[in-house]
Amino acid sequence: MNNTACQLHIEGEMTIYTAAETKARLLPLLAQCIDLEIDLSQVNEMDSAGLQLLILAKRACTKRNGNLHLVGHSKAVAEVLELCNMMSFFAEAHAASSKTH
Repeated sequence: MNNTACQLHIEGEMTIYTAAETKARLLPLLAQCIDLEIDLSQVNEMDSAGLQLLILAKRACTKRNGNLHLVGHSKAVAEVLELCNMMSFFAEAHAASSKTH
């Protein structure tokens, strides 16, 4: 397992329609890196399937004593996190990246 942070940039939708594709990109990174940085600045739509992928990533990183960092989360991402009362769950993950609200 690599000690450096891996990066994933997601563009467009994080919805039920793109969840399988996004998960296929996410799982190899979770398998090889302790820390993961996900750039959400270009996400224009997110639903509960997208939220589930972020929860999966957070739990996988935490299980390995690593960190998840959400970078540049978009308005669409922030709205879903707020609506689902998940801001505190991801507090560490997005605290340093609230630059694109």
